[in-house]
Amino acid sequence: MRRAAVAVAAGAMAVSLAACGSAEEAGSDSADSSSSAPAKGDDIKVGLLLPENKTARYEKFDRPLIEKKIKELTNNKAEIQYNNARQDANLQAQQVDTMITNKVDVLILDAVDAKAIKNSVQKAVDAGIEVVAYDRLAEGPISAYTSFDNVEVGKTQGEALLAELGDKAGDGEIVMMNGSVTDPNAAMFKEGAHSVLDGKVTVGKEYDTKEWSPDNANANMEAAISAIGKDKIVGVYSANDGMAGGIITALKAAGIDVPVTGQDAELAAVQRIVAGEQFMSVYKPYAPEADAAAEMAVALAKGEPLDAVAKDKVSSDSATDVPSVLVPVTSLTQDNINDTVIKDGVYTAAEICTAKYKAACDELGIG
Repeated sequence: MRRAAVAVAAGAMAVSLAACGSAEEAGSDSADSSSSAPAKGDDIKVGLLLPENKTARYEKFDRPLIEKKIKELTNNKAEIQYNNARQDANLQAQQVDTMITNKVDVLILDAVDAKAIKNSVQKAVDAGIEVVAYDRLAEGPISAYTSFDNVEVGKTQGEALLAELGDKAGDGEIVMMNGSVTDPNAAMFKEGAHSVLDGKVTVGKEYDTKEWSPDNANANMEAAISAIGKDKIVGVYSANDGMAGGIITALKAAGIDVPVTGQDAELAAVQRIVAGEQFMSVYKPYAPEADAAAEMAVALAKGEPLDAVAKDKVSSDSATDVPSVLVPVTSLTQDNINDTVIKDGVYTAAEICTAKYKAACDELGIG
């Protein structure tokens, strides 16, 4: 299991992660972290629902990491039932119903639409199934949550873009390509980015990109180029790597070479960074997030408290002071590929430095 690269200032984390008191004191709607259900052994049944498969991380990292940790924690006795919603909120609601019918003991849920899933979360809880919200803060009476410090992600992206632009920040306009409005994380990324960029750059065009789709990002970027003019664009804020790929395709077609941000450290993005096509990505170490989800799910299924795992608290519109684990992130550029994704075993140098990228890798000393 790879270890996380941690590069977020402790002060910023302390502010964003500060606890607000117990759920009971605050009138929490979330489930009690120490379940009153009879204690169970290792032969638990865990449901795992992930939101989509266009972003490489879910099938390549999240699912296998979560499943591996659950097996480790239960001496290989746990049964894991898995489904991917393929970016379809209605399908995910049906998948929750199936998990209820199958009588899972606990559900790990990464919501397609955090608000739309609220009723399904309530149905699961009413059926005696506690819900761990994974990566996205689902609405409803969730029992636990794990993700990254998402405002800090946006700040990291914005700061990297400003640093790369330098004196050129005032020479033109940037385009902001935010994520889907159905994803609460997207709003936090945007908040963090704006907190850094506002007043220091001119935002010529800004989009909330439906379904985080690279194709939609490509179309939005083409529209932005037409509206702003290719000679006036100095940089692009892209909220993730998949969209960055679509954006860069549009920029290349227009003959534009400007810094583009990203997030998730997808292999294709790391290769674009090596080649100088994408300036940066945000490296989010998935192992700590996956481990936390597995640990909280197993504890809840067994009727054990979460105190040893969840040191933070978060709140949503429908749950207060939810026991949480928030994982810090780091900016990934050409300068630290060796010290992040390669060191942590996410990719090997051979995977990154294929024939197309070998010369650039050699020049950067990657390997």
